Amino acid sequence: MREDHAQEANPYLLTAKQKNHFCVVDEHIVISPFEKAAEYGHAKVTKHFGQSFGLSVFAGAFIALAFVFYLTVTTGSSADSWGLVRFSGGIAFSLGLILVVVLGGELFTSTVLSAIAWAQKRVSTKQLLGCWTRVYLGNLCGAMLILLLVMMSKMYAMDSNQWGLNALHVSQHKIHHDWSQAFALGILCNLLVCLGVWMTFSCKDALAKSLLLILPVAMFVSSGFEHSIANLFMVPLGIAIQHFAGNEYFSALGVMRQTFADLTLSNFLFNNLIPVTLGNIVGGAVFVGLGYYWIDNTAMKVPGEAASQHISTITKTPMQISKKYQDSSIAQQTQYQPSQEDLAMKNKIQKLIVSELMDTKPTTLSVDTSIYQALTLLAKNNVRSAPVIDKDNQLLGFVSEQDLMRSLWSEEFASTLPISVKDIMQTKMLTVAPTEKIVQLLEFMVVDKNKLFPVTDSGMYISGGYQSYEERLRDASATVPSTYPVVENGRLCGVIRRETFMQMFAKLYSPEHDGITHPVEQQSVA
Repeated sequence: MREDHAQEANPYLLTAKQKNHFCVVDEHIVISPFEKAAEYGHAKVTKHFGQSFGLSVFAGAFIALAFVFYLTVTTGSSADSWGLVRFSGGIAFSLGLILVVVLGGELFTSTVLSAIAWAQKRVSTKQLLGCWTRVYLGNLCGAMLILLLVMMSKMYAMDSNQWGLNALHVSQHKIHHDWSQAFALGILCNLLVCLGVWMTFSCKDALAKSLLLILPVAMFVSSGFEHSIANLFMVPLGIAIQHFAGNEYFSALGVMRQTFADLTLSNFLFNNLIPVTLGNIVGGAVFVGLGYYWIDNTAMKVPGEAASQHISTITKTPMQISKKYQDSSIAQQTQYQPSQEDLAMKNKIQKLIVSELMDTKPTTLSVDTSIYQALTLLAKNNVRSAPVIDKDNQLLGFVSEQDLMRSLWSEEFASTLPISVKDIMQTKMLTVAPTEKIVQLLEFMVVDKNKLFPVTDSGMYISGGYQSYEERLRDASATVPSTYPVVENGRLCGVIRRETFMQMFAKLYSPEHDGITHPVEQQSVA
């Protein structure tokens, strides 16, 4: 059954929830962005300290690197193109948040969304503040690491020392806001950061997440809003250049070192970092997190207006494809009005379960059966594969004709050969339960939905060129097993094969069939 089980490592394979059953027949609840945000925040608070702190260090480094990119892009620019220069710098700075989201960093400004989990009473105030503190300190460590590397590499000397001068001016500008101004700019900044992160909850595709983050970040950077973690790198960078660059550096620039004498840690702490950090908390935790929590909580209190949980299967449907790629043939199919006989037939098929079609007395093997006996048995019974069971009918493995013939082929090359079925059987298997629906198993067996509907989780069409539904359907064959053991409580109760479906449809669609009674019922009547 090597051919049948060629996809042992494919994404349909087993999860703890599904045990030995197909992912395709499982169902899940469609989670709203708010629910994802709540889980996002809860996961941050309850994450292991070491993991959380380590990811926080990375996030601080990512944001610092993004500011290095910003300084490089905006250095030497003309004052006549102020808006475009700041916009290009904002686009460059978006790299930081993209790295954080795609690579899984812990950034303080987005971590404040964990206020949702606190409002839901899933975490305590102590846990919440502990999470914020460790993430903030981790971000600080990451920022300081990049600051050290930038100073060691003397990047401030680039473009005839203009890069460092740009950093000095940006840093000095940040400490000259009054307290209320810095607080308001902090609110506006994290409002955009958290809304950008919130948008990424609507998709799973890394490219889509990255594109969604660019404009919110570009706006807050180009508009001069204040980001506390970015400032943990930017202002200390200006302070470091002012203190350690040397007199010759400022002489080459033609400016006095005293011009930047106000770049001190105390000015940074009290004139910028404290009000900006508080503003970031209000903008992200209160305006976005608790704001959406209040809206969701209000909706749940209104009778009859709460959104019901929607159950759907884990399969993409044609509705997820852009209308640009849905051709007229699909439209014609949706306009087709089936007859009463067709509807009756489809209803019967929808109700069929595996136990109604499975072979209850399949050919089986034991672990002690020799490969030669197994080969003879499969050939005699005209089957391509067989389950391996013990004396209590417990399923132990599966053997296919490919497994057997591959062993025989290796005779010319191997010094030792497997003798029994135990040595060649496949122990990683896809199995089904007797109560699982035939239609879902059939779909899994014959259609690769990713080929039929080539879109990402965010709905982006990813095929190389336009193809009609019929063209895609021809290429959408599923490379999955054609035979499955049917297992209940670990015991083999039958086998279901793709050939069984062929026989069923041959009877259902035969001219003599009435289209109402399915073949199983016909057999029972006979």
